[in-house]
Amino acid sequence: MGEHPRGHAARHGRDVGKEICSIATWGARLTLLNRKGTMRLSPVFRKMILLAPPGARMPGLLNQEKVYCDRECYEDYLAEAQALRGAIYLEDGAINSSELVGGRHVAESDRASWHLLVVDGAGRICGCVRYRHYDSPSKLAFSELMASHSSLASCARWGNKMRAAVEDELLLSQALNLPFVEIGGWALDAEIRGTVEALRMVLAAYAFSREFGGAVGLATATVRHSSASILRRIGGQRLEHNGEEVPSYTDSHYNCEMELLRFHSWALNPRYDIWIDKIAQEIRDITVVSGTAPETATQWECWRSSTAFRTRFPAGTDVTMGSGNVVVQHIAR
Repeated sequence: MGEHPRGHAARHGRDVGKEICSIATWGARLTLLNRKGTMRLSPVFRKMILLAPPGARMPGLLNQEKVYCDRECYEDYLAEAQALRGAIYLEDGAINSSELVGGRHVAESDRASWHLLVVDGAGRICGCVRYRHYDSPSKLAFSELMASHSSLASCARWGNKMRAAVEDELLLSQALNLPFVEIGGWALDAEIRGTVEALRMVLAAYAFSREFGGAVGLATATVRHSSASILRRIGGQRLEHNGEEVPSYTDSHYNCEMELLRFHSWALNPRYDIWIDKIAQEIRDITVVSGTAPETATQWECWRSSTAFRTRFPAGTDVTMGSGNVVVQHIAR
């Protein structure tokens, strides 16, 4: 059985981050040019964790033994990710302190989205990205998308063209019967910014989309820190309508140059396919934390619960549900 994510970090401390991931061999050889030259190599790869939104459909290939229902843990991770975003956006001058809630950058879509977190050996979040998954694009209006609230959407010259281009992508997802996704909310601590770890997080977001059988999507990123250029190298493309590309734009709210890119999970840069496949193997064994309990018995059998029986068993026991049976394991401290 897998163990509680916070408990693992607490017991093993920095040793967690020293576990070399399966992609270490290719990662150590990878170089990527950005505006400042060659991308720095990260000495080790850090652990990744997924936060699941309420009522999320779990991809069948995920390791169900590592799916936890723990509201307190979920809230802690989400708050820490929002605090990381807040600190980085404030430092970059993208927001001012009055826009933070208790030091956190809180987005309306946060609780409806998946969040991919990069966690260091001490259990501290050092990278995050938001992944909004829409199962029924045929019922999805442009106004419901996060992209509709961007400065580009209200631009007199490009707003209508951008909307038409996004609606083209929605029609494509409907025609292919694939989910539509929006990726954004990127934040990287200075310690991993400009390293292979940053690229790994981007690839992980794309790999995750393939676990749902594929996706048509949008990715929003800043030109600052080369985020947008990394997305384009992997396969993101500028939106296009009637042969005309939608350019980058200056976001009046975040006071920076942004790009809104489209991507198709099956048509990424082929040079990265082998790496995305390797990261997909990691995603299938990733720790997933949700703040809500499953609603049906069938769902319950597929979920790991770290809180449901906490009042019935003393501290130091690990309680799970599997095949309809309660499994109690003593956790060595």
